[in-house]
Amino acid sequence: MKLDELRPALGSRKSRKRLGRGIGSGLGKTSGRGHKGQWARAGGGVRPGFEGGQTPLFRRLPKRGFSNYPFKKEWSIINLGQLDQFAAGTDVTPDTLLEMGIVKQVKDGVKILGNGELTVALNVKAHAFSGAAKEKIAAAGGTAEVI
Repeated sequence: MKLDELRPALGSRKSRKRLGRGIGSGLGKTSGRGHKGQWARAGGGVRPGFEGGQTPLFRRLPKRGFSNYPFKKEWSIINLGQLDQFAAGTDVTPDTLLEMGIVKQVKDGVKILGNGELTVALNVKAHAFSGAAKEKIAAAGGTAEVI
């Protein structure tokens, strides 16, 4: 097979609807929009779910259950590899992370994840740690303390 012999699979490509082409196309004059009305106008139509003024289905159905979404915690995430720039024996706290520019804001707390390698012993104080992060900090000779 050569490059100039390549063809798309039959039925995979559909030609576009060519509007306003006069007699024979079936899409001349009003171009498939019918006569006048909201749908015939440019920019016409209604938003999804609109039922002509009748109370839409999504408002007629009862609302049930509880969503924890407004109360969810949003962590500032840090990987262990980012902490490798500190000197050995340093106390790493959310404040020092802010000063160094590693974290832009603390949000609901700082969480340390185990991605990357830690080669220096650090005393890390954060709001949460992943299991892998705790193990790697301990293996490097440091401590992981939950605030």
